Amino acid sequence: MSYFSRIPLSAIHGLILAVLAIVLSSTGAQAGTAVKNIVLVHGAFADATSWLSVIPLLEADGYHVVAVQNPLISFAEEVAATKRIIALQSGPVLLVAHSWGGVVITQAGDDPKVAGLVYISAYAPDAGQSANDASSPYGWTEGQKQIRLDDAKFASMTFKGVSEDIAQRLPLATQQLFFATQGQTYGPMFDEKITVAAWQSKPSWVLISSNDRMLPPAMERAEVDRLHAIGSVTLPTGHMSIMEDPAKVAAFINIAAMAASTK
Repeated sequence: MSYFSRIPLSAIHGLILAVLAIVLSSTGAQAGTAVKNIVLVHGAFADATSWLSVIPLLEADGYHVVAVQNPLISFAEEVAATKRIIALQSGPVLLVAHSWGGVVITQAGDDPKVAGLVYISAYAPDAGQSANDASSPYGWTEGQKQIRLDDAKFASMTFKGVSEDIAQRLPLATQQLFFATQGQTYGPMFDEKITVAAWQSKPSWVLISSNDRMLPPAMERAEVDRLHAIGSVTLPTGHMSIMEDPAKVAAFINIAAMAASTK
């Protein structure tokens, strides 16, 4: 997805920030020391370039942004890669995840540098749960039904799954590129249970994609109450909200960063 061009800030982006500020203030967000480091964690079947349209917007808002390039080969390696990036940051960090990345930040977020967690169309399991544990009460989604495992237990998506369930609201050329460049993901990671739920001790924010066909929207909605989220927003996006509506996603992250306070 490296061909995505930079999206310029505009008056519309400013309006989004103002509206989200009102939404978050109504949910009880508290003022504090704003963090300036934002670490982004991508999901399965993708890589760090899935954030390419969000990054310049956050940078234009004055943040230092780093997108983790997770290996997708084991849960331990995912967490380790994210923690290495956190360690490199000077000052507090807002940890932001999309999709499977939510499992990673829930474990890795138990780091003293992490001031808050943002879940974008993402899993947010509890301690002792896996990604599959978190989503199974809501049933299999059409997207999850399109996951295929090879003999080594690495998973990939069918083109049907990409075009109808992951990136169905994106242009065909983008769907084709997503399918061609998808990273194989080690399937058993989705059954690995986390040992720490960082959202239990860190302020959290939740963005819900109401047209998500990969993760259950009902699970995402339930996370708002379960995580005692400081703020939340619902977008009419599909699963790839970070590519479909990067301006609103960046605005939500911006508000979370401003509201997050250091301990």
